[in-house]
Amino acid sequence: MNITVLGGTGFVGQRLVAHLVQAGHQVTLLSRNMNAHLVRLIPPGVHIVTGDVYDPSFLQKHFAGRDAVINLVGILNESGDNGRGFQRAHVALTKLVIASAQLAGVRRLLQMSSLNAGRGESFYLKSRGDAESAVKASGLEWTIFQPSVIFGPRDGFFCRFAELLKLAPIMPLAKANTKFAPVFVGDVVQAMVQALSNRRTFGQVYELYGSDVFTLAELVRMTARQLGLKRWILPLPDALGRLQGFAFDFIPGKPFSSDNYRSLKTDSVGAIDGLHQLGITPNRIGEQLAQILGAPGEKQPRYDRYRKSAR
Repeated sequence: MNITVLGGTGFVGQRLVAHLVQAGHQVTLLSRNMNAHLVRLIPPGVHIVTGDVYDPSFLQKHFAGRDAVINLVGILNESGDNGRGFQRAHVALTKLVIASAQLAGVRRLLQMSSLNAGRGESFYLKSRGDAESAVKASGLEWTIFQPSVIFGPRDGFFCRFAELLKLAPIMPLAKANTKFAPVFVGDVVQAMVQALSNRRTFGQVYELYGSDVFTLAELVRMTARQLGLKRWILPLPDALGRLQGFAFDFIPGKPFSSDNYRSLKTDSVGAIDGLHQLGITPNRIGEQLAQILGAPGEKQPRYDRYRKSAR
């Protein structure tokens, strides 16, 4: 198949693009800001095009003649706290992708979303739900994927908490009892690859989550143990959790935010096992954590050492 991918330089996108190329597909990757570092992470054979993905003519040009479009674009935080950043990245762009696909004659659309899309109080989840509504009304042959928090080498969950845990002996944690069923990045990629040309997946929404459920506090403690660190996880009452989110709104990089706090009010645990529906046995966290964080006391995760050695 000839496929155009948006968001292909991200955590999931890099792995998906590599799998698509290995499977023999022709892949065009559209990016707004493709720097030299990101280019090195993209496998040979991928056609990389830099341009404004919010320009309908740009999208239509690079959708023309394609068999499918995959939209992986997503942000976890926005500038400020008013929802406009999420609406632009998730809703406005999705509507442009749909319109451009329709005009270019592309029927197949794979859309990345999130577990709990459209539920809860957060701008993030609301925008994901709005984007899904647009996809469902598009008339295209769509498939939507709703993952729980995604883990894997160089992820934004275990690896981020690992860096924070190294800074101090106490980890104040908002919404520590929120439940998660983390899903391995390789399983998410496999689900998307399998669904791509499977007509039975047209018009379907797949919840992607792991087989184990943990609270946020349990996942952070698991991270500390894997690093060989003795840390006190301090669950915060809601008032202090909201204050923590507000304070982090003003820190560059936003390791946490008010909208993250609102998202944490809703457990990230699914109801209908999409991996099982697709015949995929989920990888468990315990099987992957050493690859992600390294053995206790290691300064560099094994995955990164292999990667550095290969280069």
